[in-house]
Amino acid sequence: MYTEETVTLTEYEIEREKPMPSKHHAFIQGNLIFYLRLKYGELFSVLPEISLDLPIRERVPDLAIYPSMEYGEEEVRMTQIPLCLVEILSPTQNHIDLILKRREYFDAGVKSYWLVFPDPKSVYVYSNPDEFEVFSYREVLKDPALDIELPLAEIFK
Repeated sequence: MYTEETVTLTEYEIEREKPMPSKHHAFIQGNLIFYLRLKYGELFSVLPEISLDLPIRERVPDLAIYPSMEYGEEEVRMTQIPLCLVEILSPTQNHIDLILKRREYFDAGVKSYWLVFPDPKSVYVYSNPDEFEVFSYREVLKDPALDIELPLAEIFK
């Protein structure tokens, strides 16, 4: 659980408009990258902490899932809209902020949005801004928009 002293944002976090990841956040992000690349690496490219040039503003989600792409030319801000965006709640982050982002992401053209809660080890998979399915750590996450299945017990360990 988070204590009150962990919810104060640093100047750096305020400047980047994104909280610093915690240990749980880092484990989950690493595990998601690993399993997505292991199981779906031929179909998708998984990019962590990439700047997206969205219609309303620049955003930096925890993970962006794209159709498989080549290393190619450098881009500082991606203009291509990902298929899926993944946000992992950090201890200093208000979950309402992440829920509100979903509409902006879908308006930009994403097919799905995953909102990951390290505690209580669950993932909300949004298929549109108003519809979602919740998966717990004992279940297999299923995203029909991308035809992805992930064992959440492996992600939350």
